[in-house]
Amino acid sequence: MTDGARRLGERVEALVAIPSESRDEAAILSEIRSGLTSAIPVIDDHDGVLFAMPERRPGAPLVVLAGHVDTVPVGRCAPGRRGHAIHGRGAADMKAGLAVMLELAATIDPGASDLDLGFLFFAREELPFGESALMPFLDRTPMVREAELAIVMEPTANRLEVGCLGNLSATVTVTGEAAHTARPWLGRNAIHAAVETLAPIADLPPRDVAVDGLVYREVVSVTTISGGTAANVVPDRVIATVNLRYAPTHSREEGERRIRDLLGHPSAQVDVVGNAPPAGVPAGNALLERLGAAGNLVVGPKQAWTPVAEFGLAGIDAVNFGPGDPEYAHRDDEQVEVASLERSFDVLDAFLAGRAAEG
Repeated sequence: MTDGARRLGERVEALVAIPSESRDEAAILSEIRSGLTSAIPVIDDHDGVLFAMPERRPGAPLVVLAGHVDTVPVGRCAPGRRGHAIHGRGAADMKAGLAVMLELAATIDPGASDLDLGFLFFAREELPFGESALMPFLDRTPMVREAELAIVMEPTANRLEVGCLGNLSATVTVTGEAAHTARPWLGRNAIHAAVETLAPIADLPPRDVAVDGLVYREVVSVTTISGGTAANVVPDRVIATVNLRYAPTHSREEGERRIRDLLGHPSAQVDVVGNAPPAGVPAGNALLERLGAAGNLVVGPKQAWTPVAEFGLAGIDAVNFGPGDPEYAHRDDEQVEVASLERSFDVLDAFLAGRAAEG
């Protein structure tokens, strides 16, 4: 194992050891700040955001590496190193990416690249879109909107994933009328009506949408449901949560219309509680092409929502590239391979130097 791989593995282990569930990120932000070299001044340290960047050079394009520091609840995810993999909550999503960012910050010579490089760490990404710390930061920091590319270090297994799906959540309230179960005709069974309301979603296959040769899959899922009061009472109320992931070809308003069309039962009230917009595919960005060439990276669609959409709203081209494997995100066996960390670092190091990575 190389010294670089060893350091990267140790960085991930140290970050995973710090619990950082959403809204409880102060400790990990403090650890990250202590790990930043003094050669990279901290420009913003407010409201769950830590942004560091060397002094801008005239004519040097700005690239921002970005990563969220929060995780979903730990659950039964057990931390530790097993063979060449580091396990624990956030190992893949996305403390692996944070470790690569910190290693780059510690080892690069800011003057050795023709690019200016900023490091952005932010909180509350795993919460609904309206609670993210990223959009307020982008609103209050005009200099970041000068970036020609943001690389969001979300788990992609070192693939280059462009765009992202929109992420809409809605509550569906189905009302009925309570009655004794011995005389159900005197009431209206809300659970029966909910089954009828939600059946079109259960039978709905994924819908493939092609964008510039990349295929995004639109999917709808019922994710929570509750209702009923007792075994001998006809239920008068059911509440379900429905999640829609929609392609970059659709606006937020079109996403809302689609969910209402799918749930158009006369007994159902649909309330959209969150709607994070999709991100389009950046076109004609020379730095994006340079990043792909640096690692001969496989390019694909992002079958999820990520903060590239928030950068897009701020007018910044953004892509997803990170060492974690998205298949392990949020799972009890969440993990990342040390070799994947090293590969991610090498690609970004080569990208900054304007060359191709080895291997």
